[in-house]
Amino acid sequence: MPPESRGRIARSGLPTDVGGTVVTVGTFDGVHRGHQAVLEEIEVRAERRNLFSVLVTFDRHPLTVVRPEDSPELLTTPDEKKAILAQTGLDYVAFLPFTKTLSRYTPQQFIRLVLLERFRVAELVIGWDHGFGRSRSGSIETARRLGKELGFAVDVVPAVISGKRSVSSTSIRACLANGDVQDAWRQLGRPYSFRGPVIHGFGRGRDLGFPTANIRAPGGRKLLPKAGIYAVRASLRNEIREGLLHLGPRPTFVGSPPSIELYLLDFDRDVYGEDVQVDFLTRLRDVEPFASTAELISQMQRDRERALEYFAAQGLQD
Repeated sequence: MPPESRGRIARSGLPTDVGGTVVTVGTFDGVHRGHQAVLEEIEVRAERRNLFSVLVTFDRHPLTVVRPEDSPELLTTPDEKKAILAQTGLDYVAFLPFTKTLSRYTPQQFIRLVLLERFRVAELVIGWDHGFGRSRSGSIETARRLGKELGFAVDVVPAVISGKRSVSSTSIRACLANGDVQDAWRQLGRPYSFRGPVIHGFGRGRDLGFPTANIRAPGGRKLLPKAGIYAVRASLRNEIREGLLHLGPRPTFVGSPPSIELYLLDFDRDVYGEDVQVDFLTRLRDVEPFASTAELISQMQRDRERALEYFAAQGLQD
């Protein structure tokens, strides 16, 4: 058995009638506008050549395996990524288990054993900053050289620009760390969101005249924006409602743990146990301590008015 065949991943799961594919490969965390441009390109090229479009991605962020200490929090959990990709026109999406063995593949091994043997690549489409193989040592030039040697075409999609910078997962994470959810929205092509179940809280919001739904923080290393008060859109059951979200500490109530509390405008239904998706639309302010509950209530009323003005300006409220 040749050395490069030992420990290889399973053979192709594609149907036997798939004779050739247009493939792209990568982590695709966020499935942002740059990723979307690559996916649209492989769909177009596959249709033009009467081939199948395939995205090869991973079941976890590669850094969790190769450098766990540098692994970032995720813009999209695997389930979120699957839901977004299900709305594309791709023929196939493959989530490869990213293992130590796979991380050690040289660029040539990755091309031969994964893209050619398993996914029958006839054309490889990659982003402008793509790297592949061990330590991302494979560059665009490497892919083109291997394409000539092994008989597949290679095409590169240029960067998508938002403002003065290239759209990237790293840039979006920086926006969220600063609470700039509007810039994140521009780069993603949709509002940044998370999903979680409504859980029981302390009931303080109702006592203050602002009944809130407490939401369990998402797991799976999901990144949340900077603590603050946000205008948001919430999807629950078959309803979409506007509201405000408190994210982070509660300094007015000494000793209280951080929380995620959703206040929905003109809404008074029991939603305990329901799953809610929250879309971040704009950040209203920092979390602040108040000397009394009366001061807190006054600020919450001002927050509500600001949110109503925002929704009216966006055409989201009558």
